[in-house]
Amino acid sequence: MARKKSIYYQYSNQADNVIENGKPYYTTIKGKWNEDYFKNKNPIVLELACGKGEYTVGLARLFPEKNFIGIDIKGDRIARGSLDATRENLNNVAFLRAGIRFLDEFFDANEVDEIWLVHPDPKVRQREENQRLTNQAFLSYYAKYLKHNGIFHLKTDNPFLYEYSLSSLQQASQYQVLEHTSDLYNSDYFSNHFGITTHYEKIFVEKGFSINYIKALIKKQTP
Repeated sequence: MARKKSIYYQYSNQADNVIENGKPYYTTIKGKWNEDYFKNKNPIVLELACGKGEYTVGLARLFPEKNFIGIDIKGDRIARGSLDATRENLNNVAFLRAGIRFLDEFFDANEVDEIWLVHPDPKVRQREENQRLTNQAFLSYYAKYLKHNGIFHLKTDNPFLYEYSLSSLQQASQYQVLEHTSDLYNSDYFSNHFGITTHYEKIFVEKGFSINYIKALIKKQTP
C-alpha cells in the first residue's frame, strides 16, 4: 500500500492539472483561475475535500461549459482524479492540493460560482465542532468566495451532519436554503444527484444508509 501511495504522490508531483507547493500557479493563481489556468470565462465550481475527485471529474464530463477544481490535502487521492481527467482529455478540470482553511491563499472574493461538499468527515464529537466543514466559520469562508446567487451543495450519509449543517445554513445570514432532504434517492431532488456516485456512497447505500442533501443559495448585498 505504501508503494502504491508513493506512485500516486509521484504522479501528482508531475501532473500538469495538479497545483501544489513548488509548482507553477501555486503562489500566483489567486483571482486568476479563469485568466491564467483555464484561459476562459466559464463558471468555476469547487469540490471541497474531494478525495479521489470522483465528483469533480463526473461533473466535468457532464458540464464542459464549466471549470471544475477539486481540493484536497492528500496528494495520493487527487492523483486518481487527475489521472482520470488526463485520460479523458478533460481540460476543464484542475486539482489543488491544499487545506480548506487556506482557501484564502488561492481564491479571491466572488471568484467561485458553485461549491460541492460530498460526504465529508462528520466530526460528530462535540470537541470536533471547529473541524466540521459546515460550521459557521467555514460557511463564512465559502460565502466570501461564492458570487451573489452562487450555490452551495452538501451530500452526506450522516444524519447528524445533515441536521447540524441544515441548522448552520439556516442561521447563516448570507445563505438561503433552497432544497433539503434526508433521503435524496427517493426525493424530488434526485436529479441533483446527476447519477454520480462516489466509492464511499456506494458502500453507504448498499448498507442501507439514506443520502442526505442540501442546496443553498448565497445572497449578498449589491450596490
